[in-house]
Amino acid sequence: MKFTKSLFVLYLSLLVTPALGADYKLEIIADDLEMPWSLTFLPDGDFLVSYLDGEIRRITAAGEEGAPLKNTPETYRKSQGGYFDVVLDPDFNSNQTIYLAFAHGTPEANGVRIIKAVLKNEELENVTPIFTVKDRKDTPMHYGGKLLFANDGTLLLTTGDGFDYREAAQDPFNQMGKIVRLNRDGSVPVNNPFANGADGDPFVYSSGHRNPQGLALDASTGTVYMHEHGPQGGDEVNQVDAGANFGWPVTSYGVNYTGAKVTPFETLDGITPPLKYWTPSIAPSGMTFYAGASFPAWQGSLLVGALVDKDVKRLTVTNGKITNQESLFAEIGQRIRDIRTGPDGMIYLLAENTGDKAGKLIRVTTSQ
Repeated sequence: MKFTKSLFVLYLSLLVTPALGADYKLEIIADDLEMPWSLTFLPDGDFLVSYLDGEIRRITAAGEEGAPLKNTPETYRKSQGGYFDVVLDPDFNSNQTIYLAFAHGTPEANGVRIIKAVLKNEELENVTPIFTVKDRKDTPMHYGGKLLFANDGTLLLTTGDGFDYREAAQDPFNQMGKIVRLNRDGSVPVNNPFANGADGDPFVYSSGHRNPQGLALDASTGTVYMHEHGPQGGDEVNQVDAGANFGWPVTSYGVNYTGAKVTPFETLDGITPPLKYWTPSIAPSGMTFYAGASFPAWQGSLLVGALVDKDVKRLTVTNGKITNQESLFAEIGQRIRDIRTGPDGMIYLLAENTGDKAGKLIRVTTSQ
């Protein structure tokens, strides 16, 4: 990897959309990144980036990529396995605590684990596992691995179905194919749907997920949105509600990769329908709910990375429904792995290695 010594501003485009009044420019903060996966913002203006290969690095506000942090946990790195999401504790300013989701285990028995640790300079201290998916699999696929702190301070984690274990998504006692919800110490919130364990696993918050890799929060209302990969078609955006079942694999808008139907049902009673689905697949990755001041025309929109289309889908959310879609940032020409709203109201993208193009950290700013 190469260090980017200073902020390199690249006018990839000056896009004018008269109907939306959304003028922007793209600035490359850091280049030559190797499989960046997740991005978060440190209070001093630096960035903390996780890499699929099992590293966390600090990238300075000036674009310099540091060495891998020391004392990070070992990961099961194969195929889709590795490091996933990294987020800051809501009280990071006082406790310097971060959380990391990653693939843990062996080829014969692996799953998602969350650790919490104290970030001190270029090292992690007090590294403590707080949750590990109890149901293990022998596939290096469909982990989910997205983290989000809800308004109430609980932590949400998406888990995938392991590709070959799709039926687990409908088993309320199985933690695969779910969104799980936990307290910051790893304990079960008392108001989880199955907190007493009688009718389902105490950590399970929602079920019927295939490979959910996007979580976003509308902090003004507390609404949580998620997206997940369908098979061949049937990618979904959903509003997450406690106890909701989103259908996989008993309902789907997609088909198997062989072309055979997964199920004859697209909808059923008792299944929460998606707010939006895509057939053919866009392969959604990363998502943010935009509520910043920098782009007023985009306020109240979900911004969803699309790996297949190599762009970002802006979804207009109106009264709980998605009413419009437009494509943004296609001029980058790379797979967008993560997308975040920064403390400055700007939009930040992680573009992963695509063809002969290296991974990048990109800031979307106003054109003024």
